[in-house]
Parts: sequence; C-alpha cells; structure tokens
Amino acid sequence: MYDFSFHRQLVNWYKKVCRVLPWRENSDPYRIWLSEIMLQQTQVSTVIEYFNRFIKSYPNIEALNQANEEDVFKLWEGLGYYSRARNLLRCAKTIVEEYNGIFPKDLQKLKKLPGIGPYTAGAIMSIAYNEPVPAVDGNVMRVISRYRMLEINISDTKNRSVFEEEVMALMGGAPREFNQALMELGATICTPKQPKCLDCPVKEGCKAFKNGTAEQYPVKLKKIQKKVVKMAIIILEHQERIMIVKRPNTGLMANLWGFPSVPYTDELPEFTVNQHMKDEFDLEVIIRELEEGPKHIFTHLIWEMQLVKCSLKNTKDTIKPIEFPEIQWVRREQLKEYAFPTAFRKLFSML
Repeated sequence: MYDFSFHRQLVNWYKKVCRVLPWRENSDPYRIWLSEIMLQQTQVSTVIEYFNRFIKSYPNIEALNQANEEDVFKLWEGLGYYSRARNLLRCAKTIVEEYNGIFPKDLQKLKKLPGIGPYTAGAIMSIAYNEPVPAVDGNVMRVISRYRMLEINISDTKNRSVFEEEVMALMGGAPREFNQALMELGATICTPKQPKCLDCPVKEGCKAFKNGTAEQYPVKLKKIQKKVVKMAIIILEHQERIMIVKRPNTGLMANLWGFPSVPYTDELPEFTVNQHMKDEFDLEVIIRELEEGPKHIFTHLIWEMQLVKCSLKNTKDTIKPIEFPEIQWVRREQLKEYAFPTAFRKLFSML
C-alpha cells in the first residue's frame, strides 16, 4: 500500500537540505553514471575532486571513448577498485558504437552494459530519465530495513528484490527526487552507527525508531575474515633511478604500475628476493636495507609490507626499459607521473 506521508515528508526534507554536489547540477545520464561508478566503495567527500577532474578531461561519453587507458588510470589514481575504471572505458565504447553515444532508456539494456549493475541502472533510469525504477544500494537497504523492521539479510543478493518492492511501494511520483532523497537520508541521517533519528523526516512511521532498535538493523552476515599476506616490496635503485614494473592485465591492481613484490612467510629470507628478481627480471641484486612498511587493506586481503632496498650486484649493468614484463627506470620525482595504486603510493614518502 502506498504510504503518501513517507513520500511527501522525505521529498520535502530533501528539497530543503540536499547537499550541493557537482553531479546534481543537471540530469545528464553521463554525469550520473560516472558519479555512481565513482561512488561505489568511496565516500562522497573523496569523489567530488576526482569527478570534477574527470569531467574536465572527458566532458562526455564521446570524449571518454577516445581516451587512453593509461590517462584514465592516472586520473583514477587513489580511488582504488581499478576494475571500475576499466569498465568505464568498455562501457563508453559500447554506448558509442551500439547506441550512438546515448545511454539507453531501457533498464534491461543498461544492466547488460559493462560495470552497470541493478543499482547503477536504477539510478540512471530514475535520476536521468525520471522513470519509476528503484535504485537500491546499502544506504537504501538500511533505511528500508529500519523503517519496516525487516528481518532480512542484506548481504544475500537474493533479497534485493524484497527491498526493490518496498521502495516501489513507497515511491509514488517524482522518482528522480524520491530516489535521491532516499539515498541522501541513508548517507546523512540514517547512518550505520549512531543514526540521527530525531532529525529524520520519516521517523513517525519508522518501526525501528518506535521500538528503539534502529542500530539493530539492517540484518547482515558477519564480515569475512581478511587474509593477511606479508609482502616484500623491492625497491631496486641504480644510477639514481628506481625500477618500476607494470602489473599484469588481470588480477589485483591490474594494468597499474608498481614495484617488484613477492610474498613471504615469517622472517624475510634473502633468497626469496634474490630468486624472485632473477626469475622474473633476470637481475642479480644485493639487499642493502630492510624497512618496515605500512599495511594496506584490500577488499578481502591485507598486505603487511616490508620495504627491501636493493642495488644491482653488477654495478656496470646498463639499465634500460624492457617491454615484457613492462619495466621502466625512473627518478624519484618522476614516480608521480605514472598510475600507481594506493598501496604503492603509500611508499613514496619512504623512498
């Protein structure tokens, strides 16, 4: 049954308090798509600067389709989850070649595009095209879980349809404003911890608020324990240049630049580093210094990094770029010119 008071109170509240964000300046599907991809796993405050830089370089889908992958990765540097950047390029190519540069106004076609899932497709349909389509992300599921006091595990993707149905039952008209208002409520008021229930525009109908159980919702499975890996990061310097290597085009931090690295257990044996450099790059090295590095947390993995500062065993060797695996020798000040993932960028200050 349609809850008119929820829709009215929520949208009126949104019109008064909504944050001014660059992707809300208009309803351009390109800008909405780009912002939603960037906002996956990333906070709004972080995304704003990246979004503005990206739009300045690639103001529309046609410009992005002509982009060089390395340049896009450089603009993306620090945002993490680089598969999103690769999918941006794949999606732009598909839209330009198959849809004449126009985002399809069809939910099922949108969901088939690279990197676009049900939530992003729903956001494009509702915000760009004002179509009555739910856009259900973690924020929205949390709001609905509390409002209805749903004993449903939000980690189970099979339950998404339940939340989509609940959103549609509450939506009524103005899907563009309603979905953005629901997202805003989850991001600013109905937060995971210490929700600001007294400031909530829909608290009168919220079952969890009435029962004083807001922080017990949503129901969510325990997080998977992250695997901890000790990683030797090899800093090989020769003739005032540092060796960097481009990572493979699949797997962790694919297609980005980094330093040679090798996992180890317990104490770092010198043999592990020497063998890795010999097997992978046909180089013999001497370890000069070990320095404990920072930790870096990936989605399901934690790196405990150890910097291994080395020099070439044969100092007469002439350094040169190698095409495969792709290697460059660069000065310290040149490192910032290459697209490095955050895990490696953390080490720059230690060099």
